[in-house]
Amino acid sequence: MRAIAVSTLRADPALMVVPKPEPGPGEVRVRIEYAALDRRPTDGALDGLAPQAFPLVLGVDYAGRVDMIGSGDNRFRVGDHVFGRTGGPAAGAGTYCDYVCVPQDSAIALVPRGLDARIAAALPSAGMAAAQILEAVSPRGHESLLIVGAAGGVGNCLTQLAKARDVRVIAAVRGDERAPMGSLGAAATVDVTDGPAADAIRAACPDGVDALADLASATPEAFAAYAATLRPGGIALSTCGVAAGAALPGGVRGIDFRLDPSPVLLDVLAAGAADGVLRVPIEAELPLEKAPQAWAESRAGGARGRTVLVVREHGHC
Repeated sequence: MRAIAVSTLRADPALMVVPKPEPGPGEVRVRIEYAALDRRPTDGALDGLAPQAFPLVLGVDYAGRVDMIGSGDNRFRVGDHVFGRTGGPAAGAGTYCDYVCVPQDSAIALVPRGLDARIAAALPSAGMAAAQILEAVSPRGHESLLIVGAAGGVGNCLTQLAKARDVRVIAAVRGDERAPMGSLGAAATVDVTDGPAADAIRAACPDGVDALADLASATPEAFAAYAATLRPGGIALSTCGVAAGAALPGGVRGIDFRLDPSPVLLDVLAAGAADGVLRVPIEAELPLEKAPQAWAESRAGGARGRTVLVVREHGHC
């Protein structure tokens, strides 16, 4: 089958031909229709996490049709329209390919009626992360939440979910990313390329921000600079694993976030997306073969919004 894979860690991804996987007991094989672009696995994030056999197929989010059922009991049937998040390359289950095998009790769910498969493919990681981040920082209605990197997939979903709870969102973005944030529910936007961001954040929240969700800062120092805008008793969360090493203000609690994928949460998010309550903006659709180029552009910072890889058009062979 076709796959976008890497031959070694940190190598550039390339189109390859790899064996079609066979489902084991309790697994389903999905013929993938769409996969959401995600470049992170080739940046060294897999070092030491698990034994790896190359080539490693990239990607974690997908939507498609169940093609084969493994032995034993199973909650799915051949032909079911499904979407989900795999364990990724470390688990030998990347999604930039024609077929993937996943455990039937993992983060996989039926695509509800009315939800476009492209949206379903882009929803799992971003949507589940946003929902769990919101629970972790626990803002109540009328409190404030600073989201750094709000223009990405997780930030888009988090902005909407927070707004639905009547939380005041301050979206920290770069330049032209400001435009869509208001329509997603941000009460204020801060351009981090236009002078000291902390000054603009304090102007928006003179009494201090209640919670921080930093989806972008890669160093403890950068994270701490945003955390300095929090009031005493605030919560500062990092998705980049830098909270533990940051010098935080007194009374501010740091959290390093880890995603806990859940099929139940997928069902809830998909229902919201199908009803139009949760929007997942798709900027571009590209054929599978274009994934290496799209990955390079994303890594260079030239991409905006979510990109979906078209692996197999729905209804075609």
